[in-house]
Amino acid sequence: MRFVALSALLTSAFTLLFSFNAQAVNVSPRGVNVRTFGPTTVFLTFFGLDADQRPAEALWCGAINADQSCVPGTIFGRLPVRSNLARRSGRNNLTDIMTIPASVARRAYQDALRGNSSEFFYVRRFVSRTGGPDEFVAVTCRLAGGGARVPLALTQVRLEFVGRAGSSQTPFNSIIQVVPQGQEPPMLQANIRYNGSGRLKGRWEVVLPGDPPPTSQDLLTEATLPIEQRGLQRRYTLVEPFEHFLPPTGEVTLPGPDPTRLPQQTAGLHLILLRIEATDDREGNSFTGVGTVNSGGVAGFPMPVLRYYVSPNATSVAATTTLKTLGLLQPAANAQLTPTQPITFRWQNVPNATAFKLEIAEVNNDLLLLSAILNRETTSYLAPPWLQENAGKMLQWRVLAIAETGTVILQSDWRKFQLQPR
Repeated sequence: MRFVALSALLTSAFTLLFSFNAQAVNVSPRGVNVRTFGPTTVFLTFFGLDADQRPAEALWCGAINADQSCVPGTIFGRLPVRSNLARRSGRNNLTDIMTIPASVARRAYQDALRGNSSEFFYVRRFVSRTGGPDEFVAVTCRLAGGGARVPLALTQVRLEFVGRAGSSQTPFNSIIQVVPQGQEPPMLQANIRYNGSGRLKGRWEVVLPGDPPPTSQDLLTEATLPIEQRGLQRRYTLVEPFEHFLPPTGEVTLPGPDPTRLPQQTAGLHLILLRIEATDDREGNSFTGVGTVNSGGVAGFPMPVLRYYVSPNATSVAATTTLKTLGLLQPAANAQLTPTQPITFRWQNVPNATAFKLEIAEVNNDLLLLSAILNRETTSYLAPPWLQENAGKMLQWRVLAIAETGTVILQSDWRKFQLQPR
């Protein structure tokens, strides 16, 4: 009897040890509310990884198996490579930024309309360099609105000059504003789309001529980085801090700093940076195994940069620049494009342009989907495959011709087109 009892005890111990090793990796938060109509970004921490484990692909699916892998036939999408910001953190953690495309949320919503669960799953696969078994970890995503119960995350940020101090009109349209030395730059603002609600805290900084340029990591919001990397972002000349409460409305126009505080005495190119600091967000804060990381203000992309050039010989571009219409060739106005064929945009050449800027946006909410800077010889652009994710939406595109100073010397009108669903 004693032998039987000892054997049973050992069997239980081995079973418990096997179960622990089979699911050693955990994640925080394990479940989140996500936006039903639109993108969602959430800060995740996977903890308990072995030294030889590394992340593989990440999928969204409607159902999972007992080992937390996706059930075949229920996959809604895959995390795009451009949105993969997974980074090692500490000794055995992995920071992951889960950016759910609007197309995945739409498929989950359609699946729920068919009578299935309104919950779906984000599944990360971890592989072992030493040949151990793959491990799957799932995060439950619950469809909700974009309001207060969703993690505070930035989904789109656009910086723009809106006019000179004391003026309500934009004096000219340019990628790089040319400012005479000693004259204050134009007023500016940030148009921000977001999910959730809470404090938006940050600061405006300027990269002066001669400063080391910011890296892509420097342009990420603080809440996007692992905790130990948040103090390593390069700091530049502080212009003005800010702090605002964002209600659950999904959109805000953030006024820029006082133009008189922007540097204007040193000739050369200046970069205006929008730096977003991490804030406490109970809907999205992540447990690391030893403490909690604040994730309010997370974003799945670097913040854009606004540029102005201080020139000792600059004259008022507003008085000398007259915009005309640049001709668009293809696709035609209101074209219905099939998703199985490549999409190519073509436009007329402008002899005195040094570059072209192509912009593609949604018609209804002016959401910028793509922005590409092309050299002067390029008068066509092959759209990336991920643009097909916007099938069924009414989109619009335009092209801007840019001079050597960064001024837009010619631009087209917006032209609408639509991608047909598969």
